[in-house]
Amino acid sequence: MAMYRKLGKTSDQRKALLRNQVTQLLYHGKIVTTEARAKEIRKIAEKIIAMAVREKDNFEEVTVKAKVPRKDSEGKRVKEVVDGKKKTVYDEVDRTVKKDKPSRLHARREMLKILYPVTSSTTTRKDGKVVTSNKKKDKKQVDLVARLFDEVAPKYVNRNGGYTRIVKLGERRGDGAMQVIIELV
Repeated sequence: MAMYRKLGKTSDQRKALLRNQVTQLLYHGKIVTTEARAKEIRKIAEKIIAMAVREKDNFEEVTVKAKVPRKDSEGKRVKEVVDGKKKTVYDEVDRTVKKDKPSRLHARREMLKILYPVTSSTTTRKDGKVVTSNKKKDKKQVDLVARLFDEVAPKYVNRNGGYTRIVKLGERRGDGAMQVIIELV
């Protein structure tokens, strides 16, 4: 008996498909896919969420000194001339940083092996409206692993597994495959 479904794909295609769908599930909260894929996604997603729940509070806060560029009233960097060249002026600031303990660092790296990098293209305008932009400057990297530790894990602290739910939608029109919604509970 097989340990997993092959999904009609070669191993590298299957791994890429599952990684992508797990990443989208954890980013959006729910996705629509076929039943066979959803059952495979569930295995991976539940392991990642269980890791996040287990290592949620396993860090220490450390104060470090950081160099921050000085800015003027308009938000532009202040520059001064040194030896005929313009150089940015930096101020030293104390910052509190979360430093992972070894087991949490290992969990973070294991999650990063599976999850793809996510870029968000939504921005909030001055009037409070959320808009999608295709401009490169408006896109920013989302730290999905930090989001798992900070937002998702606290939701599931008192829950022993069963972090996802599969709801059947019916058969797909083209090939009759069973469509489902897989979502975080």
